[in-house]
Amino acid sequence: MSRIQSCFEQLRAAGRRGLIPFITAGDPSPEASLPLMHALVDGGADIIELGVPFSDPMADGPTIQRASERALAAGMSLRKVLALVEAFRKTNTTTPVVLMGYANPIEAMGAEAFVAAAAAVGVDGVLVVDYPPQECVAFAGIAKSAGIDPIFLLAPTSLESRFDDVAKAGSGYIYYVSLKGVTGSAKLDLDEVAQRIPLIRERVGMPVGVGFGIRDAETAKAVGAVADAVVIGSRIIEEIEHAGPDAAVARVTAFLRSIREALDSLGEPRS
Repeated sequence: MSRIQSCFEQLRAAGRRGLIPFITAGDPSPEASLPLMHALVDGGADIIELGVPFSDPMADGPTIQRASERALAAGMSLRKVLALVEAFRKTNTTTPVVLMGYANPIEAMGAEAFVAAAAAVGVDGVLVVDYPPQECVAFAGIAKSAGIDPIFLLAPTSLESRFDDVAKAGSGYIYYVSLKGVTGSAKLDLDEVAQRIPLIRERVGMPVGVGFGIRDAETAKAVGAVADAVVIGSRIIEEIEHAGPDAAVARVTAFLRSIREALDSLGEPRS
């Protein structure tokens, strides 16, 4: 059982929802990223999604685009992201880390070389936004053989045939995009989310984390009432932007704790 799968088993046994925060590696600076990863854990993170900065992040809204631009300008690269995970693992060997990004940097390194390097430093999952599940069976197999969960996106517009493709190729959890738009968008249809998640669970057989459009404790609690986990990214990046490098750790920790408290106030998850 992978660290991600074990995490969801523990959450289920405790009757709790998972909290999956996202930050972009290298933002607001490469030096600040490691303290921020630890701040996410201190704030109540169960799994960390670590963004690999990319020049053309097509699924990301302006907030995460700016974070990628700052990180790339500071010299962040895929190899430096892997080095960051390695540094994190020196003091944290339990919190799962998922790399989230795009295919180009992985293709440039080579899929097998990337997976081997990621496994060596303690990466637990990989979510490649522009890898369709039906077209990356080989990559998913390489990742699984190295103990890394390949994680895929489902959206309100996903056909049920994609559910089946994700069930075959994926493992760990499903990232359900809760709205039709990019990260940071504000129009979240909670009724639609509540209707889709049971279908996804039935067809895919994995826990479902819901992201895009979750900006505060109230919304996180509403989503947590129907999901296995809540994913928050753009709102955390905004906290980092507003706080500046010196106050980012404290501000992110405090924000995340408010989300953790809201999720923990819920009763038993829906099955």
